[in-house]
Amino acid sequence: MKKIELEIVALSHSITQTHSYAVVLGEVNGLRRLPIVIGGFEAQAIAVALERMQPSRPLTHDLFANFMDTFDIELKEVLIYKLEEGIFFAKLVCQNSIESIEIDSRTSDALALAVRANCKIYTYENILDTAGLYLENTEGQPGEAPEAKPTTTASAVKTSGFEKDLKSMSLDELKTLLQQVLDQEDYVTAIAIRDEIQSRESK
Repeated sequence: MKKIELEIVALSHSITQTHSYAVVLGEVNGLRRLPIVIGGFEAQAIAVALERMQPSRPLTHDLFANFMDTFDIELKEVLIYKLEEGIFFAKLVCQNSIESIEIDSRTSDALALAVRANCKIYTYENILDTAGLYLENTEGQPGEAPEAKPTTTASAVKTSGFEKDLKSMSLDELKTLLQQVLDQEDYVTAIAIRDEIQSRESK
């Protein structure tokens, strides 16, 4: 299977769902985005490394990275290799002086370590096709996001039952709303809208 290189392009806090975060992976030299829902602790661990902050004491992921450095274990790459029932599976591809070893990992932990090790992140084409979001061209050319209808704004979703509102919308309204929340960089909400669209299109 073809591997696609990704990079962390954003950490997103949900506007509509309290305490929900997403780490947003972007296709290198491409327009697709792969948002992955993570917890607050994991979001903090990634943010600390991205911002090059220096905590007074090592965080858990710093400790693990220091452990690997001490014993000459290099993190070569992170591979997000499977998507099952909405859960992403990842592995750490490590190298010591003797052999290459793959270690199973939660995706959020793997990404927190990837930032610290400055290693590459990959996924497979089929995963990006299934769970990725495509950012439309916003340069005023063909592909520009359509103008939003008043009844399908992101604020309308926030004012009442989120899931109920999504199910009451037409497919065209959902696609319009998806572009709106992507423009607001609310990737957690975008995941829910994308899943509703895919559910309908698969029927």
